[in-house]
Amino acid sequence: MKPGTVITSTHNPKVKSLLALEKPRERRKQQLFIVEGKKEIALALQAGYRIGNLFYCVDLFPETDLKSLGIEDKFLVPVTKEVFDKIAVRENSGGVIAVAEMRVHRLDDIKLSSSPLVLVLESVEKPGNLGAILRTADAAGLDGVIICDPQTDFYNPNVIRSSLGCVFTMAIASATSGEAIEWLKKNKINIYGTYLKASRPYYEIDFTKSSAVVLGTEATGLSDEWVKNTDANIIIPMQGRIDSMNVSNAAAVVVFEAIRQRASMSENKML
Repeated sequence: MKPGTVITSTHNPKVKSLLALEKPRERRKQQLFIVEGKKEIALALQAGYRIGNLFYCVDLFPETDLKSLGIEDKFLVPVTKEVFDKIAVRENSGGVIAVAEMRVHRLDDIKLSSSPLVLVLESVEKPGNLGAILRTADAAGLDGVIICDPQTDFYNPNVIRSSLGCVFTMAIASATSGEAIEWLKKNKINIYGTYLKASRPYYEIDFTKSSAVVLGTEATGLSDEWVKNTDANIIIPMQGRIDSMNVSNAAAVVVFEAIRQRASMSENKML
């Protein structure tokens, strides 16, 4: 490794360029985003993302670890701890931050299995919720996650942090609600919308068939466009005084019911 001169000032042009990417408008303009943490950077590389400058703290990140990431020497940017503390968005990032190129996420890029299980999010607003849902999707081995009319971008640093890098492991697509509905119907995927006025509990649905679980925002729920285009609207029965759950928790409840049903069906076939 042949790292350059250690950067000691946040006024350095490379550092200033990195800090600018904390703003959504600048990320969109440059089509670049920030990845923090060795694990997350490794997942991005494995997924084929192109990495540019890699900033590492000379006091926190061993130079011997740089080799495992396979970043070209010319992109290695050593910084002092004082500078790294200024550029790090999250705590415990391990002393390494990379700049990566964004991708376009299309519906047709999702490779569907013979009986797909897909999660659809309408107008998701909070990066933390999106990140948590991507972790659930990865854990469940879903075919993909479709984000319709998003209010936050996939490459928000808090999405990457809260997803633990699952934004790189999952097949993700961005589309309007109309485009997503058309795509699901074209692929003969049953649409099940979580809806407070629904009468069917989620566990009564047969998720062993091709299925898409659709969730709206916590504030307004699903739009009429989705409610009118579902094969069934479902509800998670509540036992307490509150009538709704955090959207990431609701996603986990329904998705893992679908996984339970599919596992049970597979076991029955083996008997």
